[in-house]
Amino acid sequence: MSRTAGTAQRTETVGTDAGEARITWHPAKRARLVLALGHGAGGGIEARDLRALAAALPERGVSVALVEQPWRVAGKKVAPAPRTLDTGWRGVWPALTAPGLPVVAGGRSAGARVACRTGAELGARAVLALSFPLHPPGRPEKSRADELLGAALPALVVQGGRDPFGRPEEFPPGQHGLVEVPYADHGFAVPKKAPSTEEQAMELLTGAVASWLDGLS
Repeated sequence: MSRTAGTAQRTETVGTDAGEARITWHPAKRARLVLALGHGAGGGIEARDLRALAAALPERGVSVALVEQPWRVAGKKVAPAPRTLDTGWRGVWPALTAPGLPVVAGGRSAGARVACRTGAELGARAVLALSFPLHPPGRPEKSRADELLGAALPALVVQGGRDPFGRPEEFPPGQHGLVEVPYADHGFAVPKKAPSTEEQAMELLTGAVASWLDGLS
């Protein structure tokens, strides 16, 4: 395990059974929670929603840990099977719990699925699902609702209003909360013609997540 110190963040490399993973920590000065966020299958921790949460939450007492899966660290362009993603996530969990704080497991898209599948067994405090891929685009019959509904933990879904992987109204009822980001797509991008801006979309997203996390502690 290696660490690189920075002014506002630090990077930690963690060996897992799926390969070497990487955690970029955005620490809070007086942290009460850790929010661990995994990325999707088509991108990394540079996603706009992950960056927005990492920028906004530390001042609210939440340390944010952005987790890069081994396939991404290795420079591969295609994500492996879900089982391998789960293995990588399990491998970084001890490092995420090392600060001795409750950990909320989360992620966007494929990362949200990983958090839902493994959260309860790992002892997560709750699950945050950003852009949960409820089904492949145009294939609502291929539902992944069982992963979300089977999380068995307090959960919050934040979903774009025009997400082709599942619009907010398509989600089944359950124990999870659901926040819609109007006009946003799967990556929370907002069309220029929309009556709201991307900045407003990120403010809505970070505000909703911050309020939900406040309710957990």
